[in-house]
Amino acid sequence: MIANGSHDVPAGKIVMAITRLEMKTKPPLPDVALPQGMTFEAVKFDPPHYRDLFTRVGQEWLWYSRLNKSDRELAAHFSDPKVQMFTLRKDGQDEAMLELDFRVAEECELAYFGLTAPLIGCGAGRFLMTQAITLAWEQPIKRFHLKTCNYDSPQALGFYLRSGFVPYGRQIEIDDDPRLTGVVPTTAAPHVPIIAG
Repeated sequence: MIANGSHDVPAGKIVMAITRLEMKTKPPLPDVALPQGMTFEAVKFDPPHYRDLFTRVGQEWLWYSRLNKSDRELAAHFSDPKVQMFTLRKDGQDEAMLELDFRVAEECELAYFGLTAPLIGCGAGRFLMTQAITLAWEQPIKRFHLKTCNYDSPQALGFYLRSGFVPYGRQIEIDDDPRLTGVVPTTAAPHVPIIAG
């Protein structure tokens, strides 16, 4: 039990307020066209390609957990056929990340979802989410779920709510600031102040 009130956090740490969301039935989906000049593609895991895409999509929002993993750990994760990854490709380059994880029976986790900056605001996010929901519910699941946090894009939570997800829980996560451990550059996520101590 966490007592009410403010609690000091040691220097060098980050604190994330996580919101967990789920949908238990497939919502009606709008007919969303693929934005012009893009293709929707399944992605085969390749370490340098994956790390580049993960960084380009997530660095602004302080995505770092996968960067702490070795190539071997990541390869083992993506070798499981119940883990699927997709992207939106534009001008020959992958510009979005959609990862679906079906490893828990009758569930799908939207493990990662994001776009690079050039795709934001052109309808790519809505198209990608429509694909995520369609692909998830094509499988025999009873629950599609995800988590977001206060470091994500300010539009993320509202977007998930409009997509049909319902909040069901909160968590607080404390970790070493990855900008201080060298996992990501100190310039990442400028909206999150670094407190080095």
